[in-house]
Amino acid sequence: MVTSSSVQGNSRHAVDQPFFDPVAYGNGPDDSVTDATEAAAITHHTAVIGGKTIHYTATAGHLVTVDPSSSQPDAKMFYVAFTQDGQTEESRAVTFFYNGGPGSSSVFVLLGSFAPRRIKTSMPSFTPPAPYSMEDNPDSLLDHSDLVFINPVGTGYSAAIAPRKNRDFWGVDQDADSIKQFIKRFLTKNNRWNSPKFLYGESYGTARSCVLAYRLHEDGVDLNGVTLQSSILDYTQAGNPVGALPTAAADAWYHKKLGVKPAPANLGDFAETVADFARTDYLTALRKYPHQDDATVEKLSEYTGIDKPTLLAWGLDIAAYDSRGNSLFLTTLLTSRGLSLGSYDGRVTAIGTGIAGKIDPNSGGNDPTMTAVTGVYTSMWNTYLNEQLKYTSNSSFTDLNDQAFLNWDFGHIDPTGAQKGKDAQGNVILYTAGDLAAVMALNVDLKVLSANGYYDFVTPFYQTVLDLQQMPLIDKTVRENLSARFYPSGHMVYLDGGSRTQLKADLAKMYEAATSNHPAMTRIRALQQRKA
Repeated sequence: MVTSSSVQGNSRHAVDQPFFDPVAYGNGPDDSVTDATEAAAITHHTAVIGGKTIHYTATAGHLVTVDPSSSQPDAKMFYVAFTQDGQTEESRAVTFFYNGGPGSSSVFVLLGSFAPRRIKTSMPSFTPPAPYSMEDNPDSLLDHSDLVFINPVGTGYSAAIAPRKNRDFWGVDQDADSIKQFIKRFLTKNNRWNSPKFLYGESYGTARSCVLAYRLHEDGVDLNGVTLQSSILDYTQAGNPVGALPTAAADAWYHKKLGVKPAPANLGDFAETVADFARTDYLTALRKYPHQDDATVEKLSEYTGIDKPTLLAWGLDIAAYDSRGNSLFLTTLLTSRGLSLGSYDGRVTAIGTGIAGKIDPNSGGNDPTMTAVTGVYTSMWNTYLNEQLKYTSNSSFTDLNDQAFLNWDFGHIDPTGAQKGKDAQGNVILYTAGDLAAVMALNVDLKVLSANGYYDFVTPFYQTVLDLQQMPLIDKTVRENLSARFYPSGHMVYLDGGSRTQLKADLAKMYEAATSNHPAMTRIRALQQRKA
């Protein structure tokens, strides 16, 4: 461990170190590598954020994690880190980012959110084919924290080390333990054990964060803050129409399909009104169906833009799906115009007629939202990694790994020792809000920010509110460490420019609150030292 007076290397005048990686990284369940070296491309850059020039180093490469019992290498994990030059360990925060899936690399959050550079998209419109461009990111979080983007095993260029196989890491608890080992290795290799530490997870990455935060605590690594973006914390509530209704209403509001006259001027206020209706009259109507109160059905029609006969045919279930897995609401709202809405961002539309209407939106990137940005993500990631970060490889970069998802073990043992991942019949009942409640109760200074987009039908914002309200955290003082923010965007909140700027401002407040409270910082470090 370095002393508090040591600094991260000032590499402003250092020479870039390109790296070609010859290792073949397979993404199949039984794939692995034998190479256990840690190597990386290192490049040097500057960014201007908030009028301040920041000199930083980008590192793209691998760290090797070990089995905690044998200390033998078990996985080679690919990451990209952006670290400000010339900073002291204790004064400089570090944030670990990842996407979800499970089976997603971190390329989406890296290129879209708070790294020093980001892609330019036409969201919510389709981003036309190449040439694409990147831009300096004025909303980068680098002015508050170093940034580390992690690719779990089987994604990116990450793989198990033989005799372990990729599938050994594909499970709720296995994955969290693997990311935990990566974080510990990063802290050791970079002399960052005494830095303030944060997690930022998106989608399934929020479930990962809850489990990971608790397991880090149990291993002596106490966090200062966690950001949950587009949360799914209770899988038993996926497809809950009460949680989904305010998102459907937001979509109808955006596309001017509401029956409410005059149309509400403020989306946030309207969403609160619909949420109140959802948890009262709408919930009662769902329970009474097929016996109905006409006034409730009329109100539901006004809020969603769907006519009453259609709603009744759906059993009033605004979150219902057809036999092919298509959302009835998303394919019906603009059917008169031949359009379907994106599930990840309801502002986005795509042709829903002819052969286009028969393509499975759940296969590959065919959801309208993903279609709108997949091309720019793929092209600019290769350009950025190879040409600017100067890391090259003959292996195929795995941005999304369907094999990981199909082979995922959703079993989960929560902090009480209970099975909270699968029931006796093998059905997925994953619940991780309890893990979050546990770690917040143990680390009473942990700050948690929940961020959601109004137009996200995959992880609806109001369902997140319900999950957080119902999680087993009773202490009112500790609950004050939890805040929720909502943005006029979709699942990838940061792809909307205004929402990204506002989310950055909310993050800055959370980071300031988490690191400026000196008694709290002392308590967190004391917790960590007791475990060391």
